[in-house]
Amino acid sequence: VQLQASGGGLVQAGGSLRLSCTASRRSFSRSAMGWFRQAPGKEREFVAVITRNGGTTYLADSVKGRVTISRDNARNTVYLQINSLKPEDTAVYYCAANVRGILTSGRTYYTNSQSYDYWGQGTKVTVSS
Repeated sequence: VQLQASGGGLVQAGGSLRLSCTASRRSFSRSAMGWFRQAPGKEREFVAVITRNGGTTYLADSVKGRVTISRDNARNTVYLQINSLKPEDTAVYYCAANVRGILTSGRTYYTNSQSYDYWGQGTKVTVSS
């Protein structure tokens, strides 16, 4: 499965962005999809994940209230809407696919980047103050 992330850019603090990640295969609908981010000099961190049918989502505490993850299985695409952007949101954002599912697993599992099987190339988000 190839994942193509897009939608990043330079935005002022307080603004919004919608990131997209499109998968190359129809098997996308059988994968839970996650977003991670990596800021300069920092480790990659979990942002959000959505189950295969979109019925359940989990968010990192740092983005709750500002971020929405959604998916359109007909378009093989997952979205990450980020509102009220802050300079600390500056990072490269990566989408990732988990083929085993996450519903029966705990937070330790789906927040771990090693639980994901396929990764996109990343899209850069820069938030100016």
